[in-house]
Amino acid sequence: MRINNFLKFLFFAITAFSNSEAQQLNSKGQLSSWFIGNESKSIGNQAGIRYIPELSLQKSFKNDHLIDCELSLNGYRIWEASSLSNVNSDGKIKPYRMWLRFFSSQFEARVGLQKINFGSAVLMRPLMWFDKIDPRDPLQLTDGVYGLLLRYYFINNTNIWLWGLYGNEENKGWEIFSSDKNSIEYGGRIQYPFFTGEVAFSYHCRKMDLSKGTVGSSIYSEKIVQENRFALDGKWDIGIGLWFEGAIFHQNTQELLLNNQRIFTLGADYTFGVGNGIHVLSEYFTVEASEKIFQKGDGKKFSAFLADYPVGLIDQVFGILYYDRKNKNLYRFLRWQRIYDNWSFHLIGFWNPNQNLLYQIQTDKNFFSGKGFQVMVVFNH
Repeated sequence: MRINNFLKFLFFAITAFSNSEAQQLNSKGQLSSWFIGNESKSIGNQAGIRYIPELSLQKSFKNDHLIDCELSLNGYRIWEASSLSNVNSDGKIKPYRMWLRFFSSQFEARVGLQKINFGSAVLMRPLMWFDKIDPRDPLQLTDGVYGLLLRYYFINNTNIWLWGLYGNEENKGWEIFSSDKNSIEYGGRIQYPFFTGEVAFSYHCRKMDLSKGTVGSSIYSEKIVQENRFALDGKWDIGIGLWFEGAIFHQNTQELLLNNQRIFTLGADYTFGVGNGIHVLSEYFTVEASEKIFQKGDGKKFSAFLADYPVGLIDQVFGILYYDRKNKNLYRFLRWQRIYDNWSFHLIGFWNPNQNLLYQIQTDKNFFSGKGFQVMVVFNH
């Protein structure tokens, strides 16, 4: 069904832009292939191939006003195997981006399937509301959301965001329960310059479906429940980079015993002038769920550390370390990458607990649990 919508949108975009003399048509694509080896027989190995073709169109008007659109597909095939005699395969072709935008020097309006993300945190993001970008993923892939995004930029660098979302049935960001497919989600954000950086306040309202949870099916007397999110974040450069993000989620129901969640991250980074420059970054993260908003509750705390170093013009190494302060567990990731003009090669090693508790509760098989490695080859054209 959504592929049909993609084709209709493609036809509309080409027709709308075809009558313009001042237009640009660009196409590109990304082909990637990978293999994950895991020492655990219960998890097994995974191989996959993915292709994301992208088409973009742009039309210019007077007074620096522009209209553009982007259309891309995500097509992949994955093979999973615990042994040579037990191989499962799955694949899909789905829209990846499908949006139309009008913008000028101070205003932007974008509608369709798009990526919406904001905030300053890198490794553990309380403001990961509409995406699932994983800092361990070399490609930084994430599904988009269907909606309308409006942004206005003032001369003093203050900017205001307003959004409305509809038809997003999959879980986004930290969500345990997906949104009701027949309701509209809405919210906004204002960013304001503050000393050498900026502060921002964000709000989002949605109706979530308690019958669609990631922790298994349960029976509730209420099915559709309203959720309100409030967040404050800021970032400054005072010789070192400093930032924080804090968010509160409140579900307006008594069905959930712990219907308030608090998520907070405090982070800093600095580049040391050693060799080609060693960049280090650290974040402290906590999430708690409680019956009352500011009541001490149940949750988890992580310390996270990242270091990266450019070995030369085409090689770079990254290391990421997460420490689960509650369960006393370490998550270790080490990545080497080599980038040419169109090609990139990635080798990743990981050594993690068998039960992966990073981010949200994991219900599916997680190939980055335990010990293993990943090899990835990427071609961009």
